This record gives sequence, structure tokens and C-alpha cells, in this order.
Amino acid sequence: MPELRIALAQVDTCVGDLDANSATVVEWTRRAAEAGADLVAFPEMTLTGYPIEDLALRGSFRRAAWDAAADVATRLAQDGLGNLTVVFGTVGTSGTGRAHVGAAHELPTNRAVVVRDGAVVTSYDKHHLPNYGVFDEFRIFEPGTDPCVVDVGGRRVGLLVCEDIWQDGPTAQVADAGADLLLVINGSPFEEGKEHQRTELAARRAAQVGAPLAYVNMVGGQDDLVFDGGSFVASPDGEILATAPRFDEHLLLWTLPEDDAPLLRTEVTAELDPDELVYRACVAGLAGYVRKNGFRSVALGLSGGIDSALVAVMAADAIGGENVVGVSMPSRYSSGHSKDDAADLAERIGATYRVQPIGPVVESYEAALGLEGVAAENIQARVRGNILMALSNTDGHLVLATGNKTELAVGYSTVYGDAVGGYAPIKDVDKSRVWALARWRNNAALDRGEIPPIPESSITKPPSAELRPGQVDQDSLPPYDLLDEVLDAYVEHAEGRADLLARGFDPAVVDKVLSLVDRAEWKRRQYPLGPKVTALAFGRDRRLPVTSRWREA
Repeated sequence: MPELRIALAQVDTCVGDLDANSATVVEWTRRAAEAGADLVAFPEMTLTGYPIEDLALRGSFRRAAWDAAADVATRLAQDGLGNLTVVFGTVGTSGTGRAHVGAAHELPTNRAVVVRDGAVVTSYDKHHLPNYGVFDEFRIFEPGTDPCVVDVGGRRVGLLVCEDIWQDGPTAQVADAGADLLLVINGSPFEEGKEHQRTELAARRAAQVGAPLAYVNMVGGQDDLVFDGGSFVASPDGEILATAPRFDEHLLLWTLPEDDAPLLRTEVTAELDPDELVYRACVAGLAGYVRKNGFRSVALGLSGGIDSALVAVMAADAIGGENVVGVSMPSRYSSGHSKDDAADLAERIGATYRVQPIGPVVESYEAALGLEGVAAENIQARVRGNILMALSNTDGHLVLATGNKTELAVGYSTVYGDAVGGYAPIKDVDKSRVWALARWRNNAALDRGEIPPIPESSITKPPSAELRPGQVDQDSLPPYDLLDEVLDAYVEHAEGRADLLARGFDPAVVDKVLSLVDRAEWKRRQYPLGPKVTALAFGRDRRLPVTSRWREA
């Protein structure tokens, strides 16, 4: 049997932008043709973007998406690319389904289409619809049942969509039908450590089919999800034959050789440091949110502390330092070193730096309302939030919230104050990891012969909100290394009080932390979107009632 040249088009698309997504398919198919490809595969729901959520339930959207798929087929043929077999994801439509038992109607499906010679020649509807973590596809889509094995240049290619390789049935169908290649198109979001699960599973499925497995994944940020690419080809004996880079658009080429010829290992990228992966995921999420929502610049409060420093550097890496506005908003409690560190950081990353003292405004509130204690502390944060939102309204900046996962967990933020903003880049990064990411970013700069972007004192000084004299975070919270360990057990692994005590944690610490977490759910509901980088992020991953009297005994 002849060899087959395969191109995996790891692209970044935007939900609902049918015209731009269609143009992406045509353009990357052209690149694949120039590279000699016979088969071009795009990620899950490329044409519609992913996830489309309840857009799938709109008949108008489904009809427009299907028209776009037909138009792509026509354009490819008109551009002389009709001889290529092109696979991409979109939304389809089924017949009778579970939503209205006994009634004939149309339901959306998560569909892969195969285009050739100016037409859609066949399609495949995703069988297994995930209903866990960030996914609620079972609520939206109708599952498919039929297998799909298509002839491409004399070779048999089995087609699956994402979750289908995580379950047993669909791969068995392809194995029974016989295939020279198993092609899987994916919209698999990033979470730390997931890449090894993908490749190990793919190797098992390749062995089950007795043929190589080609896995193409999307890249880019979409609301609170980040897609990291990392497309690859796995052999039936478990060897990774080719890999694409993480977080970048890329065309991965690999050739399925003639029958009985050895499988060749070609383009294989090096694994990245875990801190680099998380850092780049945060940057990709921010860059996607800014670009896809039409912003050109961001603004954030620069306090001189580690959180705002890390967020500012991420923003500079995402959209360029010249598009970052850092605002220092000192009060009578702001230390000189904090103001100096904020100015130093802005200069290092090339950001616009603005100083807006809050003293007169805060004093007017205190005088008018007689504020003291926590109320007086919070009004400082709220004045700062008002200033940032005013600048956003005036100049069109996207305001970035700089809180981390640890603070979000225990409610250590001021609603309508430091919690304001449209996006929160380190929302899913705990405080201990914030320091690690800052160290990694500075070391990466040194490795390139650059000046580290984050001032050393921002990393080493004790964190403080500076809302009262001599304040440090540890006045109100356990040490961050201990706090993060307890939070990881309680939030990420759902361990209860008895479990935590059995592990040896101090009862007073456990009771304090659990109480803070349970009482802060209402704050988390009001916090901006931020990129998911862990296995369990606040938001889609963890859905708890705000009004609840359940407490750990």
C-alpha cells in the first residue's frame, strides 16, 4: 500500500467566528499542500471554536456552521486543493434524541467532517460526551453511535473525536473495521501533568488498533480554558514518533510508510519545565482573552508586591509591555520600597507607569462615614478598584485582577476592590507557585542574557496588603506553605476535616482554613475569569452552593 503524508494543523480558533475559522482551515490546508500532504487534520470543533456551550442549541448557529462547512469544501476545490482529504470539527445535527422522548426533532452533535473534491464526503459524531470537570457536553449534544473509517489514497483511516479514546467502545469499533491509521481530533484543555496521560493513553489505543495514532489538539485561550496543542503521533509499540510544540500554532508533518516499512521518528520537541508550562498557559490564556475580545491594552494596580509583579510580566509577555498600564495607588500606609519596586518593574517591562495617590479620596470617605477597622482597610482597596475601572472606561483598557488561588480560596480579597477586573491571569495559581513562577521567569531572562523583569525585593519581602501600619499577610493567615498544603487537600482532593486531622495537621489551622474557604464561596462567584491550569480550578470545576449550612464537623 502507498505511503500517506499526514499534516496535523494545530491551530487557534475563536468561538462563533465562522468566517475567520473557515479562512484558517483554507490557509492551513494550503500550507499542508505545499508540504506535500495527502491528509490534513484540524482539531475538534475547529469551524465553530470550542467550547460552544449553549450556542449549540441555536438552530440558526447550527445552520450557519453547516453552511460554512459546505463553503469550506467549495473554496478548497476552487483553490486547487480539492484533491486533499481534510478533516475538521464542527457542530452537526441529529434526528430523534433524548431531550424530548418520542418526539422527532433535531439535536446538536459534536461532529467531525471529512471534505474532499469540493464536498463533505462523510462525517462522524462524537460518541462519548464528557460530563465532568469543565465539560458539560452530555447536556448539550446528542451522542453518535456509528464508526467512521475512510479511504485516503488507498489507506484506511479511522476517525475519533477526543473523549472517544478515553472510553473503550469507539476504538474497538475502529479495530474491528481495520485501519492503517487512527486519527483523533481534540479540543483538550491544558492542566498540569495531563500531557503524559494523553500520550500513554494514545499508545494503548494505537496498540489496540494495531496502527499508529495521530492526535491533533487546538491551541489558544478561550475564556477560562487554555488549549496547549502538543499534537503527536504514537506507534503501536508506545513510541512517540512526532510531536508539535506546546502553546504555538504549528503544522506537524508525518508520513505513514508503505506496508511493512518501519515507522519513522521525525520531529520531536523537548519537554518543558513544569513551571514554564504553567507560566505559558497563563500567558496564552491572557493573550487569547485580550485579542478575541477586542482589547488592545490592559491596566492593573502595581503595588510592588509579588502578585501584581507576576501578572504585569505575564501581560507584557502576552501583548507587549508597551500595551500594559501599571498604576501605583499609594496610601499613607504604602512603604517606600513598595513604590520603588513598582516603578522599577514598570521600567523593566516597558510599561506605562502612572502614580495616582488615593489619600484624599480615602480621607473623604473616612470623614463622611466614620470608617475604622476592616471597613477603613477595605475602602482603600475599593478606591483603587474605582480608579482602575475609571481608567478602563476612559481609555478602553482591560483591567486585570491580580489575586492568586490561595487568596481566592480563603476570601483574602476585597469585593469591588482588588477583586475588580475583567480577567485574572493567576486565579488558578496558588501563592507558593506564584513565587516559583516568578523565579522561573527571572531565570529564563538570565538564560537569554536579559535583565530579570521582576525586582528581587518583590520576590523576597514578606507579602502585605499595606492597608494598616506594619501589616503582613501572616497576621491573618497561616504561613503560605502550610496554607497551600491544607488547601490542596481540602479543595483539590476533597478531603474532609477528619482526613486532614488524620494526616497530622493542627486542628486550629484546619478549622480556620476550612471556615475561611466555606465562607468565601460568594466572593469566588463574583471574581473575574482566569485560566485553568490545575486539575481543579475555581469555577467550572468546582460548583458549590453559595447558600449552604453544611460545615465539616
